[in-house]
Amino acid sequence: MSHFLNYKNIPVAAKTDILVIGGGSAGCLAALAAAGKKRFGVMLVERYGFPGGTSTQMLDTFYGFFTPGPDSRKIVGGLPDLVVNELDSTNDIFLRPNTYGAGTGVNYNPERLKQVWDNLIIRAGINYLLHTTLVGVEDEGNDRTVCIFLNKEGFSRVIAKRVIDASGDGDYCALAGLPFELAGENEPAQSMTTTFRMCNVDIDKFRMAGGKQMLKEIMADAYDNNTHLLPRKEGSAHEMCQPGCISTVAVKVAGLDALKAGELTRAEVEGRKQAFEYERFFRDRVPGYENSRITGMSHQIGVRETRRVYGHHRLTREECLSGTIPGTSILLCGAPIEDHRKGSDGEDETYWEYIPGRGVYGVPYGTIVPLESATTWVTGRCFSATHDAHASCRSMAQTMSMGKAAGLAAVLSLENDCSAIEVNVNSLRDNLVACGAILEVPGKPADITRQGWRNNIPEK
Repeated sequence: MSHFLNYKNIPVAAKTDILVIGGGSAGCLAALAAAGKKRFGVMLVERYGFPGGTSTQMLDTFYGFFTPGPDSRKIVGGLPDLVVNELDSTNDIFLRPNTYGAGTGVNYNPERLKQVWDNLIIRAGINYLLHTTLVGVEDEGNDRTVCIFLNKEGFSRVIAKRVIDASGDGDYCALAGLPFELAGENEPAQSMTTTFRMCNVDIDKFRMAGGKQMLKEIMADAYDNNTHLLPRKEGSAHEMCQPGCISTVAVKVAGLDALKAGELTRAEVEGRKQAFEYERFFRDRVPGYENSRITGMSHQIGVRETRRVYGHHRLTREECLSGTIPGTSILLCGAPIEDHRKGSDGEDETYWEYIPGRGVYGVPYGTIVPLESATTWVTGRCFSATHDAHASCRSMAQTMSMGKAAGLAAVLSLENDCSAIEVNVNSLRDNLVACGAILEVPGKPADITRQGWRNNIPEK
């Protein structure tokens, strides 16, 4: 517990049945799933001025809906499809193959996605609060957890019966004294990335000059010959919904702790420095980019892992690579282990290992139920997994699926007056399937261009 001094003197801002901390893709889906039952009060609190987390701060593509490979299968459905539908209704998505083979991605306009999240949350009747940061946790017993927040009005308390930690860094679990592993303790933590977007790119000229394969060769040459101070030989630069614009995952900042303010500051500075070196590289060397400029960067540097909470089940590398789907599964994942790290020779690299067999495994319910708490779920990148397993099961389609399962599990816990780990997993799975979740591998390959989304989405 954080043991906030004289916390009972802090004014109560709200009392709620289910409190979701963190409005990223996992937290938004947790709140929407819980609110969909219309039985209990749901509150969603986010520290930034907009929802979406990684989906709107840093990235522009949902991965994890489809398995990689030529016989791609759609393995995520239900509420995550609703998000895609909303984006599709305003022509703000297209499908694109992933250069590195992680499966077809759903590219979207992240600015439109902010509004989509807003609209879904408000329509669901969720008590929604932005610009508000968790700073303390007190357990009063009898299904009463007090969360202390700080915003422009000062400190305030929210009293909740059930809490879903979707903070990304596991902030609630850490403040509540629940056990976790720090990334970097046992193996190097994955690197951080500042994403950036460039405008005024001549896409046709780029393609005619060789496209992605050409870019790969030029980038490797620049790295090897030190003509530009790039941190890696390979990186992604892909077309966006906005004409003439591209988005990147190229910057790589390793060896710094994102839970330490000083080191995170250094990471932000280094990320911006690298981004503008990439701008110089693109303008100097890549056909079609001669007149391009950086038009925006991620709201903060992208952090892949910090705390990983210990749950009643811990997803392991061996489970991922076994390709099994246990009867306690709450979602499917087909993403390869994608570990962004610094190699033993000091060279930055990305390690890939694909799921064998059908290319899919199931994620057990216990991975989102922290040890030592009866009233808490954890969802998103702080869920219970080893480093390698986390490097596979962190795509946004999977984190949305975790959020959906956590929200429904919280409702079942309240309905049946039971602890988080006592929730009947069969009932939870029935609820998930009723909401459109996919818990068994589809028998037929997916028709990538039409998956129940409103329109036929063009592939670029």
